[in-house]
Amino acid sequence: MSSDSTVGQSENSGLANAPVHIKLAVDLIMLLEQQQIADSDIMAALEIVVADYRKKLGVGGNSTSHIPAPAS
Repeated sequence: MSSDSTVGQSENSGLANAPVHIKLAVDLIMLLEQQQIADSDIMAALEIVVADYRKKLGVGGNSTSHIPAPAS
């Protein structure tokens, strides 16, 4: 077994025990890196996302308030 795979395994086990917000951040970073989008475009998009979530939380909404309720 190479040291690279050992490092990967220890990182994965650490991530498995990480808080949800850390796991989400790692997932988002990986997703953005896979898209090969310019850093400036990523930062602009993230600013919009943060502003949107702050606005929703500030008016008593929740982070999923823009998602329609499932049909019964």
